[in-house]
Amino acid sequence: MLDALTMSHLVYALMAGLCVALGCMFAALAQGHVAAKACESIARQPEMSGDIRFTMIIGLAMIESLAIYCLLIALVLLFVRW
Repeated sequence: MLDALTMSHLVYALMAGLCVALGCMFAALAQGHVAAKACESIARQPEMSGDIRFTMIIGLAMIESLAIYCLLIALVLLFVRW
């Protein structure tokens, strides 16, 4: 049987993995959705492609910060003990 310390380490590791997995999954889905909508918008209005591309890149950077924050939380769970 596992003692309490080993069980807490196991729970921290599982939660860290879950945090990174879910955060990256949702970030990837959102980025795919943004890129698809930007391609549709550029196809409809080619003269606005520069503005659409700029807005898409800013949006993708904001979405990518979600995955980075999830990684940060996972690292805190793994390496910082209270």
